[in-house]
Amino acid sequence: MQIPNLADIQIAHERIKPFIHRTPVLCSEKINQIAECEIYFKCENFQKVGAFKYRGATNALQSLSEAELTLGVCTHSSGNHAAALALAAQKRNTKAYIVMPSNAPKVKIDAVLSYGAEIIFCEPNIRARETTLQTIVDKYGSTFIHPFKDTRVICGQATATIELLEETPTLGYIIVPVGGGGLLSGTSISAKSINPNIKVIAAEPTGADDAYRSVKTGELVASQTPNTICDGLLTTIGEINFEIIKQYVDDIMLADDTQIVEAMLLIWTRMKIVVEPSSAVALAIILNNKDYFRNTKIGVILSGGNVDFSKIKSYI
Repeated sequence: MQIPNLADIQIAHERIKPFIHRTPVLCSEKINQIAECEIYFKCENFQKVGAFKYRGATNALQSLSEAELTLGVCTHSSGNHAAALALAAQKRNTKAYIVMPSNAPKVKIDAVLSYGAEIIFCEPNIRARETTLQTIVDKYGSTFIHPFKDTRVICGQATATIELLEETPTLGYIIVPVGGGGLLSGTSISAKSINPNIKVIAAEPTGADDAYRSVKTGELVASQTPNTICDGLLTTIGEINFEIIKQYVDDIMLADDTQIVEAMLLIWTRMKIVVEPSSAVALAIILNNKDYFRNTKIGVILSGGNVDFSKIKSYI
């Protein structure tokens, strides 16, 4: 699978513009004071389905032929990609089959159902996801749109950074959360292609630090038993994503769940917007590394805002 370039991402951006929101870039004077730097938040929590994932799913769906669309699409996902693919499929009048783990957050299950997709539940492990998904492909012949190991998805996710740098071209850093690596790999290609001097930093929970360990060892390390409130960051990074990350990403930093919750509540209270824990890890690493980031200009992609409010008491 060939690594995408900036031209591929720009084509994807033009393709999806009619279907996505151009999300705002917001700042908080109080958070800047606390962090001792300038932070520009690209608010993908305001994207359709409440997450950046709609960009990649839309680019993938808009790239399919009419013959492929007649057979539908499928994926495995614990949440935001599932909802994104379901809505993108609805917009193209095709069927979406979504394999979800039995412990997926209810808020994300409800979202997928609301977009008309069919959910097939499986045990919460990667083998069960993949084998269940294969039965769907075999039965219906539908096109598998992987949550992150798909260049169409990577290019779609990368468009958020295109927009961020159009509005704030003098950033010294861009920080994004990393789970499977679709957002991080796309972001890093966009950022480094536009400004080779910008630093791209990944933010990861300590309880799901496979990307950190992979980069430090130089070999892909599987996420065996992740344990974090960041339900969107539980999966192991993909092979193509890892190759891109090794080439373009400057560093990966970690934050624990307590620090992530503190950062999330700071965004909630100071910016009056809702982000999910997986989004807040980016701010958490800034707050945990003030000396490193002091007096810099940082772009942060707030990846999503789909909070399971039944768990609200555990956050406070």
